Amino acid sequence: MTRVILIDDEPLARMIVTEYLQAYPQLTIVEECNNGFEGVKAIGQHKPDLIFLDIQMPKINGFEMLELVDKPPAVIFTTAFDEYALRAFEAHAVDYLLKPFTKERFDKALQRWMEQRTNADASLAKTTALLETVAQSPAQQDRIVVKTGSKISIIPVQEVQYLEAYDDFVKIHTAQGMFVKNKTMHYFEQQLDSRLFVRVHRSYILQIQHITRIDPYQKDSYIAVLRTGAQIPVSRNGYAKLKEVLGL
Repeated sequence: MTRVILIDDEPLARMIVTEYLQAYPQLTIVEECNNGFEGVKAIGQHKPDLIFLDIQMPKINGFEMLELVDKPPAVIFTTAFDEYALRAFEAHAVDYLLKPFTKERFDKALQRWMEQRTNADASLAKTTALLETVAQSPAQQDRIVVKTGSKISIIPVQEVQYLEAYDDFVKIHTAQGMFVKNKTMHYFEQQLDSRLFVRVHRSYILQIQHITRIDPYQKDSYIAVLRTGAQIPVSRNGYAKLKEVLGL
């Protein structure tokens, strides 16, 4: 049995996909989800082979939902999206259906997935590359979505004090506590606004608005003291970046 999950906040859109899938008896819809929260839970429970995913949904969007899944399944996007996302889809050869779509266009996307489904690693690589590209969109840069156990938290970037490298993860420090995200420091360095966030050390990115002072530490290195009292090491290169951003 090939397991399929539909994730879309529009019941009519799910109904259309369900109708079109009737021509494919080898595909079984195991769950329908109204939002990304439900989608993350359903994917973890059913381990689907394929998901039909909308982008514009309440709470968290489709891209943010995929970031919370350790190994995203194959995805066919069913959405009305902006030009930036469209270019990202086309650049990374991800299947997508632009609403409203016809049965013929649906069949074409599904056929393409069937031809590619034997190469799961390639599909995962494409999805990962897509998420990396879409992260540069202004619409994706104002918040960070993290998953802690079964709880999903949405962190506005203005509440981020600093980020810290943590093995293959990144610790996100906020006034509400510390969260862990399965991303790299390079990812956040590219995603966050460079006018507000500076990579001051290979293991730290600071939001400059939280800095109270910068003290000399050892030869060619410094310590940034934050409002919270946290002391963050600053390398020589990081200090140069800080001076440039702060206009010193």
